[in-house]
Amino acid sequence: MKTYKIALIPGDGIGRDMTAAAWSVLQKAAGNRGFILDGTEFPWSCAFYKETGTMMPADGIATLRGFDAILLGAVGWPAEVPDAVSLHGLLLPIRKNFVQYANIRPHRLLPGVQGPLKASAFDILCIRENTEGEYSGAGGRVHQGTLDEVAVETSIFTRKGVERILRFAFEQARTRRGKLASVTKSNAQKHSMVFWDDITRQLAQDYPDVEVTSYHIDAMAARMVMAPETLDVVVASNLFGDILTDLGAAIQGGLGFAASANINPERNAPSMFEPVHGSAPDIAHLGIANPIATVWSGAMMLEHLGEQAAANAVMAAIEATTASGIGTVPGKDRTDAITAAVLAAI
Repeated sequence: MKTYKIALIPGDGIGRDMTAAAWSVLQKAAGNRGFILDGTEFPWSCAFYKETGTMMPADGIATLRGFDAILLGAVGWPAEVPDAVSLHGLLLPIRKNFVQYANIRPHRLLPGVQGPLKASAFDILCIRENTEGEYSGAGGRVHQGTLDEVAVETSIFTRKGVERILRFAFEQARTRRGKLASVTKSNAQKHSMVFWDDITRQLAQDYPDVEVTSYHIDAMAARMVMAPETLDVVVASNLFGDILTDLGAAIQGGLGFAASANINPERNAPSMFEPVHGSAPDIAHLGIANPIATVWSGAMMLEHLGEQAAANAVMAAIEATTASGIGTVPGKDRTDAITAAVLAAI
């Protein structure tokens, strides 16, 4: 029987309950389809940081490398640990060390979910560059605390990094409706973003079957609100992709439905799957958080592992649950009730 080793990092706040909920669903799907998910839980979190002074041990990356995939709950507790510490101490090192350069976020309305827009038939796949760009971490601060203080944040765009994320997006468009929207701000950022546009045009020659349109980030934000049904695959840099995918979560009904995957397309290191809602300290331990985003992320993990039938079963169960009216309104249904409904549907 096929066995997959999964690293579980529940993290902070609602992440713990969401991971437990998703894991129960994934285990049932695996059992139904005849394979094993062998999970190992790691306590790496802001609580771990307070105890040890680090978000994960020095050998954390080496430890994770032996797994087939990583399921992450949520990391962050800003009242006690600055977000810059938690982000740069756990999430970003995993993404960068495992070259998870493709961040994938699906945006569509689940059955029974009422979004804020009139449009309801959109199906957008956002592809965000995940390892360089505006989040490279290059820069620094000098003369801190004085009137002469200077902060420099340098965006890093490499031909290798830009080309590989664009090729990944082109390939995704080929499997869908054959439309790719590339997002920059090349009218204002004349070096990095013009560079991105140039490579987009060059690669488009290799994909004559894909319709390519370039947008500025502000125009794309407006299009996602005014005409989301016109979009198929959207590709953007780290910062612009981060912003657009939160907008995508909003139009699909909220962060409770926002799933994501951090993919290493070459598969020479584990990929990581996570909801994007954060640890939500204000509702942690209340038992009212929606686990659907984490369950959906788990379905993406199953698909990545090659267990397409199980992934389809999980998605069908999610859709049956929301179609019945359960889990569609924030705070209306308890976490355990939504989880029970998904399990019953499977």
